[in-house]
Amino acid sequence: MPEARVKIAAEVGLHARPAAVFVKTATKQGCGVSISRPGDDPVDATSILAVLGLAIGYDEEVLLRTEGEGAEVALAELTELLSRDDHVS
Repeated sequence: MPEARVKIAAEVGLHARPAAVFVKTATKQGCGVSISRPGDDPVDATSILAVLGLAIGYDEEVLLRTEGEGAEVALAELTELLSRDDHVS
């Protein structure tokens, strides 16, 4: 199961629009995707309520995990997405 730690670049954190963009992108991957704070239980990254419930702020580190066909590609795309702040406009 590929995994990566990434810091949230969006100034508003993983809230509202950045979370919606993240969830939409995770849903399109065609593989299992989870997100969590390191050391916490993961949540389904395709659930907007679960992702918003994490209340992840700016510059916080999250742990992304993917599994299944295309997991490496999905992990790379999602990591890159969370590492930039231009998707919130």
